[in-house]
Amino acid sequence: MVAVGTLATLVVAGLASLFMAWAIGAGSSGSTPFAPAVGANAISVMRAGLIVGLLGFFGAVLQGANVTEAVGSELVVGAPLTATAAIVGLITAAALVAVGVFAGYPIATAFTVTGAVVGVGLALGRGPAWAKYQQIATLWVLVPFVGGGIAYATARFLRNESIPETLAVPGLAGLVGVIVANVDFSVLGPAGEAGSIAGTVAASLPPVGVAGLPVGRLLVSLAVALLVAGLLRYDMARDREAGQRHFLLALGGLVAFSAGGSQVGLAIGPLLPLLGDVSVPLWAVLVGGGAGLLVGSWTGAPRMIKALAQDYSSLGPRRSIAALIPSFAIAQTAVFFGIPVSFNEIIVSAIVGSGYAAGGSGVSAEKMVKTVLAWIGSLVLAFAGGYGVFTAVSAVL
Repeated sequence: MVAVGTLATLVVAGLASLFMAWAIGAGSSGSTPFAPAVGANAISVMRAGLIVGLLGFFGAVLQGANVTEAVGSELVVGAPLTATAAIVGLITAAALVAVGVFAGYPIATAFTVTGAVVGVGLALGRGPAWAKYQQIATLWVLVPFVGGGIAYATARFLRNESIPETLAVPGLAGLVGVIVANVDFSVLGPAGEAGSIAGTVAASLPPVGVAGLPVGRLLVSLAVALLVAGLLRYDMARDREAGQRHFLLALGGLVAFSAGGSQVGLAIGPLLPLLGDVSVPLWAVLVGGGAGLLVGSWTGAPRMIKALAQDYSSLGPRRSIAALIPSFAIAQTAVFFGIPVSFNEIIVSAIVGSGYAAGGSGVSAEKMVKTVLAWIGSLVLAFAGGYGVFTAVSAVL
């Protein structure tokens, strides 16, 4: 039997988590995935907000466990967060993200949530998780260089006149197919584990091994790559621009799905330590967080989609494809390792990298400087706000 006080605390914490989920859906996960597609006029702003909300919801349910557990239990060491600390951290981070949404600047949600959770955790007397911080910081620092660099190289590859576009784009689609075949989904693995398409199919084939290599998995991945590349090649042969647009929309959908799997953990992760008093399965919490992302995407994302699509770079279909491929790959890497990552940082870096492939055409340097300052400021403000507000609340209570 759950005590009335405990239930009331969980309700307040749940509302704070839903507020955070709404703010993320309206800002990061709801706006970034389809911004390049909108910038390339492949889809309207309102339709993009609708689709990204649905895909983000499914991504949250099917891939959200890793980041959720990391945010809930790995950012500070010692005892878990208390209910008060979780509530203060969530509200502090959500308020900063909401300010960014209404101001039209993409605040890095991973920065704000991580800073706020660490701030309240240290104010609570918990210890710093230095190993996890190094892992997180490494990814955050590498994202602009790796994502922007790959986007730049991909855009240059697509602009190479010696390679026909009807071969180059399907070839890139095949690489994306390999990634899709090997990402983990909760519904494909055994109880309590996740599994991939390639791994699941390979397990049903006769075991084949060469020098310790997973030959079955490699063959399945290759088959998926050839299938995806062949379908897009056929589509582009019928209508090159339509096929290119279809690939761009598929990439946006994959990034939206990945955003849900990553960003839901930022909203509901702090709740995990509080669920020991009640029997709530993780999948139910993921569904609730995914619903919050969906509502945020439908109600607040169009403003940020417009900002990202039009203010950072003048995007065409090829440049948009170049931006979305590394975004998808980096997002899935972060989901796999359970590292909170900002989709604004991923997408903006890739957009700028692809923009510089055309000599920097349309890239707004002023907007980028302000955005980077907003990212750094959000981390510092979230940490200081979480620490200060929790200290003040603790003194009053």
